[in-house]
Amino acid sequence: MSVLMRAPQECASWEWDLDGLAPPGLDAALMAAARMSAVLREHGLLEPARLEWKWLVIGRGSIGVTTSLTLRGTLDEAVLSQRVRECRPAAYPEAEVGALTVSGPGTWLDAEGKEHQEPDLVALTVYPDERHLGAEVALFHDIWGYCDFRGIPHPDVQRRNAPRLAAALRELESLLGRSAQPGDPTYFGHAEDHGLEMPDLIDGRGPDLTDML
Repeated sequence: MSVLMRAPQECASWEWDLDGLAPPGLDAALMAAARMSAVLREHGLLEPARLEWKWLVIGRGSIGVTTSLTLRGTLDEAVLSQRVRECRPAAYPEAEVGALTVSGPGTWLDAEGKEHQEPDLVALTVYPDERHLGAEVALFHDIWGYCDFRGIPHPDVQRRNAPRLAAALRELESLLGRSAQPGDPTYFGHAEDHGLEMPDLIDGRGPDLTDML
């Protein structure tokens, strides 16, 4: 059961341009997803439980069909490649795979250091476009920042969780051989280096963002 508030938009994200790492396409995207999810799993941030994507038709966009496959903690890209292709809707033989999202529970620590499981603590998305290969890691909870979504500082929570995130991002950069680029800012925050940007404080409190939750 979720005990954290979840934002409808990311509070921080990091993006990688993976062109040149492997030829763009589904197989390369699944390879990237397998290797990146293994790092996130090692740091306790994502236990892969589901792979989800939409089907697209070139020149038309989404056909309104979403497919989800159950995972068991790890990704076997060779097996998944075949399974994904076998899921192509029969009515759309020309359909292509859209962005692939790996999701599942992750572990976070409260102010006392007690571990909790949270659904979709970290989302990993890879893009299998035939012309461009990319990946993104996104966050939707307040445990990574100095303040919670109500603007109340919780430095002990940040201190127990933010270093784990930073270590995982640095390991991903080492794995991929290139630095991550911060994603676009949203109402809920923005990535800065390997963590969240410090909010502006007024009388010791950050902005109350709960009006959009």
